[in-house]
Amino acid sequence: MKARLRPLLLLFWLGLVYTVVSLPEHAVSLSETVAAKMEDSGVSNPVTAVLLNFRGYDTLLELAVLLAALLGVWSLRIASVSRQWNPGQVLDTMSRQLVPVLIVSAGYLLWAGTNAPGGAFQAGSLLGAAGVLLLLCGWRIDNRFIGLPLRLLLASGLGLFVLTGVALAVADGAFLQYPPSVAGQLVVVIEAMATLSIGATLAALFLGGHPGEE
Repeated sequence: MKARLRPLLLLFWLGLVYTVVSLPEHAVSLSETVAAKMEDSGVSNPVTAVLLNFRGYDTLLELAVLLAALLGVWSLRIASVSRQWNPGQVLDTMSRQLVPVLIVSAGYLLWAGTNAPGGAFQAGSLLGAAGVLLLLCGWRIDNRFIGLPLRLLLASGLGLFVLTGVALAVADGAFLQYPPSVAGQLVVVIEAMATLSIGATLAALFLGGHPGEE
C-alpha cells in the first residue's frame, strides 16, 4: 500500500513545488479593490463585505460543510434526551448567569458586524456556547420541536443563502451578486438567519447524535 502511494505523494509534492515557484514576486493586494467597492457592498465593515458579498461563495460553502458535519454525526447514533440530570449548584448557577449574557452578546455581534468586527459566525458561536451550557444542565428540546421545526432551523441559514442566490440569478443573471440598493438589507437578513442556524448546529453537534424522542 505504501509503495502504491509513493507516486501520488510525489505528484502532489511536485504540484506544491510548481505552485510555490510560479507565485508572483510581488503579490497584488486586494485591499484597495475592496475599499473601492465598499459602497456597493451595503455594509461598512470590509470583513463582512468580503465574507457576505464579494466572496459569498466561501461563506455559503462553510455553512454547507457545517450542516454536512451535523448530518454525519446524526447518522452515527441517537442521542439520549433524558431530562433526569443533576448539573450541580455551581454549573446550574453559572448557566443561569451566562446564558442570557451570551444571547445578548450574540445579538450585539450580529448587529455590529455591518460596521465593526463581528458577524454571523461569531454570534452563532456564542449561541452555540449557550446551547452547550443548557445541554450540560439537562435542558432538552421538547418532542414537538425535534422533527421538522428543528430541521428547518438547522437548514435555514444555508437555505436562505441559496434561495437568495437563485432569486438574484433569475432576476439579474448573477448568483449572489446583490444590487447595491438592497445589498445592506440582504446581508443583514442572511446573517441573522445564519446566526440562528450556526448556533443550533453547534449545540446539536455537542449533543453527539440525533435527538431521538422519549
